[in-house]
Amino acid sequence: MTARVTSAIMVNALVRRVNQQGGSAMILAKGDPTAGAILLITYEKAANPRFFERGIGPDGEAALVASGPAAIADESEVSAYWKRRRDRDSDLWVVELDIAQAERFIAETMGFH
Repeated sequence: MTARVTSAIMVNALVRRVNQQGGSAMILAKGDPTAGAILLITYEKAANPRFFERGIGPDGEAALVASGPAAIADESEVSAYWKRRRDRDSDLWVVELDIAQAERFIAETMGFH
């Protein structure tokens, strides 16, 4: 059995790395520290919100998967979406990132290829 990095360590590493690179990262909701799912909300210069989660890619390996609504009309939809998800899963971590190339930061920090 392969050891798996906990959700808390993964989230904290991502937040620290984004902040070190001049971006902004905030934990909006803490989930289960060991195995909670992680919902990431990414922005670039406070615009174009997108949602990502850790999932399984086509090759069966862990991957970064787009999730959430495809088109977002206003900021209230972002909050409404993650709060609905959190209502259904109290173990869910919700993390907001604002940095250029957020997907790259996420993939590198969380070990996705």
